[in-house]
Amino acid sequence: QYRPWENDFEIAYVGKVGVGNTIFQGGQRYEIKNFFLQQHKLEIKNDNFFVRGYVTDEDAGDSNNMGLSAINVNRAWKDDLTWFGQYAGAYIQSTLAGADSDQAHAIARQTAETGRLIPGTPEFQTALERVKADPNVNTGSKLQDETQLYHADANYNFSHITSDFADIQLGGSYRTYRLNSSGTIFTDLDGPITYSEVGVYSQIQKKLADDRLKVTGSIRFDKSELFEGQFTPRISLGYTAGADRNHNFRVSYQSAFRNPTTQDLFIGLDIGRAILVGSAPENLDRDVRDFPLSGNGQQATGSSTATIAGRAAYENSFTVSSVLAGAPEKANINLVKPEEANVYEVGYRGKIFNFIIDANAYYSQYTNFISNENVIVPLYGTVGDNSLSLLALQNGDVEVYQTYTNSDADVNAFGGSIGVSTKIMKKINLGVNYTYAKQDFDQAANPDFRTNFNTPQ
Repeated sequence: QYRPWENDFEIAYVGKVGVGNTIFQGGQRYEIKNFFLQQHKLEIKNDNFFVRGYVTDEDAGDSNNMGLSAINVNRAWKDDLTWFGQYAGAYIQSTLAGADSDQAHAIARQTAETGRLIPGTPEFQTALERVKADPNVNTGSKLQDETQLYHADANYNFSHITSDFADIQLGGSYRTYRLNSSGTIFTDLDGPITYSEVGVYSQIQKKLADDRLKVTGSIRFDKSELFEGQFTPRISLGYTAGADRNHNFRVSYQSAFRNPTTQDLFIGLDIGRAILVGSAPENLDRDVRDFPLSGNGQQATGSSTATIAGRAAYENSFTVSSVLAGAPEKANINLVKPEEANVYEVGYRGKIFNFIIDANAYYSQYTNFISNENVIVPLYGTVGDNSLSLLALQNGDVEVYQTYTNSDADVNAFGGSIGVSTKIMKKINLGVNYTYAKQDFDQAANPDFRTNFNTPQ
């Protein structure tokens, strides 16, 4: 930090670096090894303004998907089709020879797994290290991530000029994402994905009634190159009552929005239980995968494999709940767009006798709540148009995808808190507080929707 003149003008540089090893549990379990993160910020400021910019840069190092490591170590020894073919052949022969199901299963496993790599042996360790160093998800498990985030923002406070009228502030921000995972996390196999966001805002604050009433209003406009612009106005009132100004009341209304994350938009990742495909329009055709078909599927299509693009998850899929209920229905998945919220809040903080009381209550209404929905994609056929897609379900020629979308559910959240504190004999601080939080939406009407709020009642 440097102040070149004898006033409040300051130039500041802050640099941070971090390294580490840990285990991360997400859609699967990941070994984060030799991870490196750095951030550099440059800022100029004084009492009335600031301008700052920073870059965040990360490197996944030697990190890997542990579940995929296990799968591809097995595949390095014997491919799936060979293993299942040997298993099925031995199982059928055993049952024809009079073995029951459990006996046939044990014999089939023993046959298919003869020569399998055993943990702790040099052969296993060699295969594991080779898999962990390979970023190809079909043969390896290495996570490659050299993503950057560039951000700049500025703010000017005109209060020293406009204080006779009101306190006025004006500001803005600019952000660029550069996703660079070489296709191991995002669909950026052919090169980094970049996109930007920009925002501007203004706030005015006015004091009235002998400075007892404070009125604050603000409005912000944000525009991502991927979505339409969003206006978010806010207003709040604060009033101080009492001869000693011991009672403070506040009420506010805020509108807000949340842009979809980089994962919501551009992920393309097979985590075993599902394939995650972000819903940016240009992302839908970049995630392309080949799947082996069953014997019946090969007879129905005349091919041993099916090539499926991520678009199928959004345009040619069944809802999970309908398939489980035995009445398959087409999933209608919209591409994700910004989530919006309207929030109302009232509060009080004051002193009554020797007690300090702080209480508030809020109510939030969400629109276009960003959510995930799992769907079942048939590997052949068109959902709703013919029986071929139903045949794919019957043959098990399907794949589960996780989509990123907005729920039609009306999601509300409300709650409040109250705290009371006092002093006893001027030496002991005694306090008690109570908080209530409730999330409200119709689960029965939206069986495939989860808010993912970690907020139990």
